[in-house]
Amino acid sequence: MACCEAQAEVRLAHIFTNHMVLQRQHAIPVWGWARPGEKISVEFNRQSARTTADAQGRWRVDLNSEVAGGPYSLKVTGDNKIILNDVLMGDVWLAGGQSNMEWTVAQSNNSSAELAQSDLPLIRHIKIPKGLSFQQAGDIGESFWKVSNPANTGEFTAAGYFFARQIQQETGVPIGIINASLGGTNIENWISREALATRPEFNMAAMPADAAAYNKNYRRRMQDVIARWQAGAPFVEISAPVFWKEADFDDSAWAALHTPQYWEEQGLEGLDGVVWYRRSIALTAQQAASGATLHLGKIDDCDETFVNGQSVGGICDWDKPRSYDIPPGLLKPGKNGVAVRVTDTGADGGFHGEAAAMQLKLGDDSIALDGSWKARVESIKDKSDLDKNDLPALLYNAMVSPLTNFPIKGVIWYQGENNAPRARQYAQTFPLLINDWRARWRQPNMPFYFVQLASFFALENNSLAGSDWAELRDAQLHTLKVHNTGMVVATDIGDAKSIHPLNKQAVGQRLALLAMKHDYGRKEIVSSGPIYRSLKIRGAQEEISFSEVGHGLVAGKGEATLRGFTVADEHHQFLPAQARIQGNKVIVSRPDMAHPLAVRYGWVSNPEESNLFNRDGLPASPFRTDDWPGLTDGVNYQF
Repeated sequence: MACCEAQAEVRLAHIFTNHMVLQRQHAIPVWGWARPGEKISVEFNRQSARTTADAQGRWRVDLNSEVAGGPYSLKVTGDNKIILNDVLMGDVWLAGGQSNMEWTVAQSNNSSAELAQSDLPLIRHIKIPKGLSFQQAGDIGESFWKVSNPANTGEFTAAGYFFARQIQQETGVPIGIINASLGGTNIENWISREALATRPEFNMAAMPADAAAYNKNYRRRMQDVIARWQAGAPFVEISAPVFWKEADFDDSAWAALHTPQYWEEQGLEGLDGVVWYRRSIALTAQQAASGATLHLGKIDDCDETFVNGQSVGGICDWDKPRSYDIPPGLLKPGKNGVAVRVTDTGADGGFHGEAAAMQLKLGDDSIALDGSWKARVESIKDKSDLDKNDLPALLYNAMVSPLTNFPIKGVIWYQGENNAPRARQYAQTFPLLINDWRARWRQPNMPFYFVQLASFFALENNSLAGSDWAELRDAQLHTLKVHNTGMVVATDIGDAKSIHPLNKQAVGQRLALLAMKHDYGRKEIVSSGPIYRSLKIRGAQEEISFSEVGHGLVAGKGEATLRGFTVADEHHQFLPAQARIQGNKVIVSRPDMAHPLAVRYGWVSNPEESNLFNRDGLPASPFRTDDWPGLTDGVNYQF
């Protein structure tokens, strides 16, 4: 997204459109491009300024700050004239992150009712178009500010909209939301190259110069990965190996992959491309004659599925379970072959989800299909057309850097799911992003409020032996040490079955509590649930102190007993514990543990059953008092 050659006519940067909100009480920069040497004048609410486009056609003026108000018009005159109407002065918040921030009002709970009540003309929104760039771009792609109303609001970031609505209705100040979010993205792609280069683990000196160089390096690296996985056999790319679908094909020399499990976790680290899976099934005559449905669970991203060489279905949706009816007569007594051609376009690839979801259903009978499948790589994805997570800083360059001259009030952020496998590193990477953005906006105290990962995954899969999602939440908790930050705990409003919980109203409202308390003078507001502060061991009991207790601690969800606490002694094995509230502290113990050393709370992938709250209705953050080795220690970002 190179920008910008000299223009035949004056134009504004794409962040400037009708209906925009400009940051109040801050100098107002206005910039764009024109013919080199062209005289430019800018008029806004009784202010005017003049400048001349430089040799590259760039121009900028800085107007004096304004208080909240409007609507106004912004007029720019050069060889041509531009007039932008319905411009408000208010507070501008940037909403960043991955899919849970990108999630729209239309996709959220009670969307019909929410949209019907969304005629709120003092709330405005702009979605920054997706872009990838090796260099810091001069401008974003074309986009437009939109006014909140039933026709527009469905497209708004839901968390951002409900945040804006709460603040705007309580303060009367116009609120603008810049939505710079993109689903499925790593935090490393939202940080500038210069900031990443300050930390040696990111190895930015090896950053490819362009997409062609990256593709060449990627293919060479994947060839080595595949060769190792194939026990040293060189990788040979085969074009359209249609015979691999046949039931009698000899796959005895193939390697194996366990299902359901991503192939990246089984020796094919970093591979995007096409992998075939094969499985033989022996059936009796009675089974073969039964009506049959093939259930394969979830496949990331696309599948083409064959039974005895015949196609039975295929879907492109990483999170959708596959179920295919098998035509009568296709199955036969004896050996039957199932072949699945899996295409992964980015991030993890292969079968995932619940083992019980993989089965061949034969009337009242069923055959489990989880476990070992024969597998072979068909091809490596061509990376000449870069994906959003292929390299660091690409999203920052295209979607954030062009905005850094546009003053904002602060940032709200919802991201982290993609970084769970590198949770330990996130404790350094997330503060790096915050400080980088503050430096780029030249606002060192810029408020930065974020959402901790919500509850997700089936409760029966929770394990006290460790969780990368628990470690990511812990990294987010420790980011509160960065000044002028605040965290929303969302463990009570998650969804065990969906990584995208629909209750974005509560997310936005809790973000707004932080802003109202710290940025809008409402010091009396309780804006956070309990946060772990300290541990005292008193014999067989452990005494936990908290900050942010509000009007007192309570077992939430209408329950009388606290849940979610575990303890461990010198053996480092955590076991469920008893916990009770004593004033503003929690006393934790286990009758058969005489010398406890550490406490953990909510330290599982899905902590929705953990129920420590304050009386203000806000849940406590999961925490640990130990710093013992975790699942993600030493797992660092690589490109």
